[in-house]
Amino acid sequence: MTINTRSFGIRVADTEEGRNRASMLINKMYAWRGYAGTHRLEDNPNQITLSAFEQGEVIGTVTLGVDSPVGILADEVFKDHIDVFRARGAKVCEISKLAFDPTVRSKFALGSLFHILYIYAHHIYQCTDAFIEINPRHRRYYEHMLGFRTQSGVRINPRVDAPAHLLWLSLDFMGAEIERLGGVHDDAGTERSLYPYFFSKREEAGIADRLLSIG
Repeated sequence: MTINTRSFGIRVADTEEGRNRASMLINKMYAWRGYAGTHRLEDNPNQITLSAFEQGEVIGTVTLGVDSPVGILADEVFKDHIDVFRARGAKVCEISKLAFDPTVRSKFALGSLFHILYIYAHHIYQCTDAFIEINPRHRRYYEHMLGFRTQSGVRINPRVDAPAHLLWLSLDFMGAEIERLGGVHDDAGTERSLYPYFFSKREEAGIADRLLSIG
């Protein structure tokens, strides 16, 4: 399924070609940041990868990982923190493999990518809490732009051989911010978060209905 919006489209990378194209951008951006390893997206029933396209080129990608009996990627380093939420009855998910072409300065594309990810997490999988592993130098960005909160000190993430914090975001908080700010980018005032560049709640409901109708 492709969701066309403004000058770009958001597409689920559910084919081999789609995953390969997203993987190429991930490896390009990770190498540029100095992260180790070769990263390849696999066909995994507990993961959904989204890609943003502009004029046929992949400009951004992000993966949603939903908790299952095998856990999520962040368990490798931060299971002790995540288990605290599971013990409270939370249904957890994680955001991983985020890569965005730095030459594309589009808050609309980034906001739309995160909003579709939220729709999958909240409406499709009924997740309640999201986690992301973030390099310390990017931590403030996620706190200010999306409302993440830091849950841990720095640990080494062996998948990229780099330091990382575990950040957490309540999907209830995310939904409230979308309702308050989604779609108001032309009248955002002093708001500096990414939420004004999300869809409106009415648009969200329409997208969620489309996704639910195709199973």
